[in-house]
Formats: sequence, structure tokens, C-alpha cells
Amino acid sequence: MTILSKLYEISFDKIFPLRRRIEIDYKYTIIKGAPKTGKTYLIYDYLRKFDTIEYLYINLDDIRLYKDTIFYNLDRFLLENPKIKILVLDNCDNISNKLIQNIKHLKSIIISTANDIKINGFKTIQLNALDFEEYILFDTKHQNITNSFNSFLKYGNLPEIIYFNENKRLQRNQEILQLITSNKIEFEILKFFILSSGELKSIHQLFTLFKRNTKISKDIFYKTAKLFETQNIIYFCQKYQSNKAPKKIFSYNHALLDSVTINKKFNNIFLNMIYLELIKLYNSNEIYYLDNIDFYIEKNNSIILSIPFFANHIALSSKILPIIEQYNIKNITIITVNNEQTIYLDDIECEVLSFYNWALGL
Repeated sequence: MTILSKLYEISFDKIFPLRRRIEIDYKYTIIKGAPKTGKTYLIYDYLRKFDTIEYLYINLDDIRLYKDTIFYNLDRFLLENPKIKILVLDNCDNISNKLIQNIKHLKSIIISTANDIKINGFKTIQLNALDFEEYILFDTKHQNITNSFNSFLKYGNLPEIIYFNENKRLQRNQEILQLITSNKIEFEILKFFILSSGELKSIHQLFTLFKRNTKISKDIFYKTAKLFETQNIIYFCQKYQSNKAPKKIFSYNHALLDSVTINKKFNNIFLNMIYLELIKLYNSNEIYYLDNIDFYIEKNNSIILSIPFFANHIALSSKILPIIEQYNIKNITIITVNNEQTIYLDDIECEVLSFYNWALGL
């Protein structure tokens, strides 16, 4: 009980987090997101609306706390302190329904997690890392959009990375990889997935390649891959109407690829950036790829191509025209680094856009 009393004294009045596109707008909310995407600061922003005596904030990642003791004493502590109206359980791996029922008298309960926690009566919001529009709002160091784009491309989309000196950002991204994995084998598997960002591979292919250098069971590899997918650390983009085909692999932070290899893979990073912008508009299961097509959105008959240094569309036509007819394509967008123009493919207007103008227009 003494620990809970100490936690009750914590105040966030002097913390001024920058606003995100998403916010907590429901009294019982689960914030789901990959590590370091800003879940805690979203909570800080929410708590600033209330008096300190009205909330109890518990960070379950705090190594000074014993989770079992906290949960054992929690409902009694809340009853003994009736001024507490809001409970926050930050970095919560799981929670019993019995405890939730015992504390449902509270005005608000906020839970943050990287896992899939389902509780009746709770709204789940998905928090991803910064999209480019949010990044620009956070990035006060650069005076023009080109510099912001270069920084975003090179160092990634995690909110905290903006506040590190540039010579420390690569190191911080590497540290984050270690922080979000719980053991050496998880770290090596995650590093292996990130090395495959933007590439087409099946889980079986990945396992076969991985076990050449590391002794591991298939069950552990597949279970770990599923964990990273559940936590939205790694995404698997399916081929349309072909579940058994290899999947395109993407990381939740495109800059992590440069953190695990010295070899430059600019095209892979650029493709990963585009995918992350798309998931702010669509669920991951609404984004597909096709042969010769980077992304296909069935719901609006559109295709998106990643061609960082687009020059000529003549060679492109032979690849695109069969797709246009087969899938009744209505919209074609080509994303580049800085080229912009309008071309026509089979009488369909095709927009060639720079990444930043495309991303800011979504």
C-alpha cells in the first residue's frame, strides 16, 4: 500500500507533450501500439485535463514495482481513496477481468499495451509511430520541408528520436531494438526481419535462412514472428487473393533498416516509408501487393508505385496496362523523392508526386 501511496503523489502538470493526430476520447480505453510510439505521452496529455488528486498512474515497466503486489492491493487502495476517479495502467501486458470488474466504479480506466488485450466495454485505439505530417509538427529544428524529409528518411519516425542530437540517433535506434526484445534470440530474429524490410519472403523462407546460422526450433521462430506481428513491430503485406504467396515485410520504423546493416538499401527504406503512411488510412489487411505493383487498395481500385527516381514511363506501361484492365484500376500514384508531373496510362491520369507532398495530402 505504501508503494501505491507514493505513486498517487505523481503529477504531470509540468509535462507538455505535443499533440498527436489521435487522442483518448473514451472513458475506458486501451491504447495499443508498438514500443516507443508515444503511448505514454498520449496518456500524459489526457491526464493534464484533471487534478492530480483525481488520478493514479502506474507504470508497470518500472522495475521498482512488484506487479503482483500492485494488483493485489489495487482495488482496496482505490476504495480507500475515493477522490481517485481515473486509473492508468501504463505498459500493461495483461490484466484479469476480475480486477477490472472490481474497479469499474472509476470514472475512467486507461490501459496501454503492445499486446492484444480485449476487455468488454473498452475502446481500443491503435497508436502508430509518427506519420510525416505529425513529424513536421514535432520537428522544430528544421526550417523547410526538404530538411525535415531528409531527417525523417534517415532517422525514422519515433517521437523521441527528434530530441536526440543527430550523432546519437543511430545509436538510439539500435538501443531501441534491444529494449523492445526480451532476450538474445528475440533480438536476433527481429534484426533478421528488419534486414528483410521491403522484400518478398515467406515465413518458411525466413526460418530456413535464419536457422543456417542459429540453432532454433520452428515453433520458437514462428511464435516470435507472430509476437512481433501482434505488437505491430513487423507487418506482413499479402499478395491480393493469394494467402500462400510470399509476403512483403515491413518494419514499424523504416529507419531501423539502417540500424542493422551498413549496406545501403534506399529503395527498401523508401518503400517501407510509403507503407507506413498507408496504414494511417487503411487497416493493414486492406493493403495488398500485385505482380509488378507495390501496393493495391481494393476498396478504391487504386495502385501505388514506389519509384524514388522516376524518369520515364514508357517501360512502365507494359507492366501496368495488364493490371489496369484486370483489376479495373481507377487511380494510379507514383511516389518519388522529389519529381512531380502528371502522365497518362491507358487514358487513366497518373499522378507522380514527391513523398512529402503525397504524404501531406493524405
